[in-house]
Amino acid sequence: MSVPNILTGLRIVCIPALVIVLMIPFGKNNIVAFSIFLLASLTDMLDGFWARRKKLITVSGQLLDPIADKLLVASALICLVELGIVKAWMVIIIIGREIAVTGFRALASSKGYNIPASVLGKIKMVLETTTIMLLLLGKEVLGKFYFFSQLGLWLIIATAIFSAVEYCFKYGRLVLSQRSS
Repeated sequence: MSVPNILTGLRIVCIPALVIVLMIPFGKNNIVAFSIFLLASLTDMLDGFWARRKKLITVSGQLLDPIADKLLVASALICLVELGIVKAWMVIIIIGREIAVTGFRALASSKGYNIPASVLGKIKMVLETTTIMLLLLGKEVLGKFYFFSQLGLWLIIATAIFSAVEYCFKYGRLVLSQRSS
């Protein structure tokens, strides 16, 4: 096990801890949830940096890292829907985009094409992480700055839609024009 894969594993372990903290109300659970999500987000930045710097990029890491990211974001958003903080339709668009783009990338991979993350996709991920952290802190901590979390949700929706369309237009004909063998 390399350090990047251990960091990815730590992010995966953070997911059930985050869900438990969010679903069991206790004093300051929003601060604890924020801390867990922040830790998990930092492991995402560190594992990629470490893997590239030390040339420890592995197939398992390339598969597990994006899965861990999507599970973390989806788990947090679904909990926020359950808590009445985020509208379900917003989360459906966000998670639906992730499933569609992941499926599209898998189809491309099966035909020998690698589809890298787009700039819009990376912006979406930064917006998701930042917005979820703001939502976890809540109105009690953020006060009048809580509106940034609501603005962030709308920006995530926009970038999710635009980046999905970008993938389709940029790679759609390439992937769909080839018959599978």
